[in-house]
Amino acid sequence: MKILLIEDDREAARFLVKGLSESGHTVDHAGDGEEGYEMARSGSYDVLVVDRMLPKRDGLSIVTELRAQSNSTPVLILSALGEVDDRVKGLRAGGDDYLAKPYAFSELVARVEALGRRRGTTEVETVLKVGDLELDRLAHRVQRAGKTILVQPREFRLLEYLMRHAGQVVTRTMLLENVWDYHFDPQTNVIDVHISRLRSKIDKEFDQPLLHTVRGAGYMIREGEF
Repeated sequence: MKILLIEDDREAARFLVKGLSESGHTVDHAGDGEEGYEMARSGSYDVLVVDRMLPKRDGLSIVTELRAQSNSTPVLILSALGEVDDRVKGLRAGGDDYLAKPYAFSELVARVEALGRRRGTTEVETVLKVGDLELDRLAHRVQRAGKTILVQPREFRLLEYLMRHAGQVVTRTMLLENVWDYHFDPQTNVIDVHISRLRSKIDKEFDQPLLHTVRGAGYMIREGEF
């Protein structure tokens, strides 16, 4: 499933993004209510996980506005406010489920996947394909045109993230947050180094390049001319 997490607590967000990703889901993260609302409006997510108390725009107003726009994406509301009245307000605002903090991560995953089942989107992709490039998450194997390509663990994680966003521009910030777990730009060339290594492995010996640099924006993996 493709999940949008709207959470301003960086440590909590990093933990959730890592855990949900390891559970086989694609996770995008927004650090404040305004950014989260704009991302959620796209309707491209299977489930939204929304913290109730957010800077710039609170979680309940996000859900209420989305429902007013006929956006029916299932929403799990997270909140430190766990009294009955608080839960009722969250559900009446348009939330599909409400989980009070502190919570067990296993319960959060179960609730997210239950919301996904309601929408018919519970299948977890274990094999990703872009053209003749294939990444098998379970076997931890990368192949192109049937040829096995040896990659390091970080390169595997980088490639997986790019392939889950195939055809989309992936920014340096997205890579830092989701592949390296950095929530700031440490002024390092770590991304450039890994992209270069990865490109040499998946493109160098093949006629059609798949990994592209989008100048001034980021990177994209896609089949066909760019």
